[in-house]
Amino acid sequence: MSETAAQDAAQMRRAFVELQNQLEASQSETARLRGQVEQLARDLAEVQRRQKDAAQAVDERIRKLEPFKVTVDGREFLSEASEKRDYDAALAIFRKGDFANAQIGFLEFLSRYGASGYRPSALFWLGSAQYAQKEYKEAVINFRNLVQLAGDHVRAPEALLAMSNCQVELKELRAAKRTLEDLIAAYPSSDAATAAKDRLARMK
Repeated sequence: MSETAAQDAAQMRRAFVELQNQLEASQSETARLRGQVEQLARDLAEVQRRQKDAAQAVDERIRKLEPFKVTVDGREFLSEASEKRDYDAALAIFRKGDFANAQIGFLEFLSRYGASGYRPSALFWLGSAQYAQKEYKEAVINFRNLVQLAGDHVRAPEALLAMSNCQVELKELRAAKRTLEDLIAAYPSSDAATAAKDRLARMK
């Protein structure tokens, strides 16, 4: 082999080796970039998952703050979570027979939630707690407030009947008879009206 041919062969070998090295370097770079892309994809998926979790947590907090529908004594209305909690707590105390603390609970409720859909029911239970403690004048006021506020409320006939009981206890017999007559006239088909007729008959 001539010297020129030998040089050409050596040059070709060097070029081949260099090309091989470049190819290996390129493959290595491609593998490195692929690894970065895969890591970026994993990082992006993690960020998206966290964003979704955060959005769900915010939505959940907002839902807890938003008013929701409740039905009490046949009436459906919107209530705050704290409003429902406080009403239920006061009613639970009443049902345990702790009328003094139930009265405090309902007074605080009515003070805190002036325009609440629970108001008529709260007035009824407040009056009932006062009646149980022989606070008849205060009970009359709250039973009357219920009837004036919501004459169509399911508790209104019971409130009038209880109001007449308070008036009897206060020796206000004429007022008690008038309350019973108003009850019969306004709610003739109610159970309270039936009881009112019996009481009127006994009072004559």
